[in-house]
Amino acid sequence: MASGGDLTLMILGFLNRRPMHGYELKSRLTALSGHLRPVSDGALYPAIARLEARGLLERHEEEGAAAARRQVLTITAEGREELLRRLREPSELDISDQTRFFALLTFLSALEDPSLQAGVLRRRLDFLEAPASFFYEGDRPLRAEEVSDPFHRGMLLVARATGTAERQWLKETLAELSRGRGA
Repeated sequence: MASGGDLTLMILGFLNRRPMHGYELKSRLTALSGHLRPVSDGALYPAIARLEARGLLERHEEEGAAAARRQVLTITAEGREELLRRLREPSELDISDQTRFFALLTFLSALEDPSLQAGVLRRRLDFLEAPASFFYEGDRPLRAEEVSDPFHRGMLLVARATGTAERQWLKETLAELSRGRGA
């Protein structure tokens, strides 16, 4: 299930684009991260209620496609400020967890200042460039070539390939942002 931090970010991010009813919002959340972290009604609707209680979103009724009226959610000015704060100052988990980072990337263009966008990308690049592994010998991270278990080796090879591709994209995007050709 999506955790509170990234669920809040995703709710505010999608509503920042346009008002939505709960079912549509859940569909967008599922499309973004549901295959990895499903969003249940038991998590989504209490999160919406908490955001509404904090004044970060509002709901109003509209005519539905059929006879039933539906609740439409709209981000407030305070909600937009909270979204922008979360984008400017992502938590360490938002930077280190790939699914949470992808959620952050989904809405990063809401930060209109390329230097703020670049700051977030630099943090991710710094994280990816630190030596790490899923497996260690003492305190030393093991490389794929040092692991005999084919499944462990596979994990390390896939992580290396995706990490290499992501670092390349980050460096290219940071160069574009520094040249003023941002998102």
